[in-house]
Amino acid sequence: HGLSVAFNVAAATVVKATGGVVVNVNVITPGTTAGSVNDCTTTGAASINNQLLAIPNTVGVYSLLWRTTAGIVVVPGTGQVVAISYD
Repeated sequence: HGLSVAFNVAAATVVKATGGVVVNVNVITPGTTAGSVNDCTTTGAASINNQLLAIPNTVGVYSLLWRTTAGIVVVPGTGQVVAISYD
């Protein structure tokens, strides 16, 4: 289980600037496009090359349990609002 949570993420956000573990992503508002969870340290560095999860634009909880080496960046899709639990 994630020890930390970032709630109501609606814009590209550095959730953790060091390595960690992404536990769950909860899509609260689906939006019109998919978002992503990336293993990097800045929002500008998020790309397909470091993407861990394409966040579906469907309400639901998505379990990942994926260790990151750089950091955790969440980039919601257009209109998406998500919450993420992580260690």
